[in-house]
Amino acid sequence: MTYNLLKKKQGIISGVFDEMSIAWHVAEQCYNEGAKILLTNKSTSIKNGSINVLAHRIKSKVLVANLTSSKDINNLLRFSYRYFNNKKIDFLLHSIAMSYNIIKDIRYYNLNYKMLLKSFEISALSLHKLLQEAWKLNILNKYASIVVLSYIGANRVVPLYNEMGDFKSYLESIVRNFGYYLGRRSKIRINIVSQSPILSNSTKCIKNFQNLYFYSNDKSPLGNATREDCAKYIISLFSDLTRKVTMQTLYHDGGYSAMGI
Repeated sequence: MTYNLLKKKQGIISGVFDEMSIAWHVAEQCYNEGAKILLTNKSTSIKNGSINVLAHRIKSKVLVANLTSSKDINNLLRFSYRYFNNKKIDFLLHSIAMSYNIIKDIRYYNLNYKMLLKSFEISALSLHKLLQEAWKLNILNKYASIVVLSYIGANRVVPLYNEMGDFKSYLESIVRNFGYYLGRRSKIRINIVSQSPILSNSTKCIKNFQNLYFYSNDKSPLGNATREDCAKYIISLFSDLTRKVTMQTLYHDGGYSAMGI
């Protein structure tokens, strides 16, 4: 069932790789709710993934952009203005993350700092760069909505999550701090969605991830939230129904984050 929640709105979805990506399902839901969408990812992800299949399905365009590059981001935002018929952006999804230490199975107490810094730029600093370029260009509409994906490892110890917990913690701090300025200037909202574990191209690199997934599903009163559930929740945050919600970490995890024993 659709409600035209995003009719006459337009936005950018980053981080689509394939159907396992939350971003893929967010883009589909945006399209179903009447939005016009621009998809973006780095060149290697576009080449190795299936983002073009989605683009064809939702009548979208794919623009190559590395969100660690301020120049690429600036080009992306300028292109979006022309692509949306000289209209500003109504919504943005930041959905990119990478840990080279996790891929190499290097534990937190023995991190490779060169890989850490590279991963930090992708997973966290990219958000600040994206927001900074959007701020400079004043490309976001009044009451626009930005959503960023996180995980409970940002503020709880999840050993196998490694330095990604540090990155997500910084990501959540950016949301609060930049959210103040965005709200003051243009009533723009920005929120974190802290999602249940899901199997994706990012999480499958985490050793014994399936154990974490099943444990969370067992302990959550409602069970794990799926990527489809997450997409629907994000649509509500993109819509005008949540205009007074900003700078929040919103747990979308079936109740797991509220559990004790």
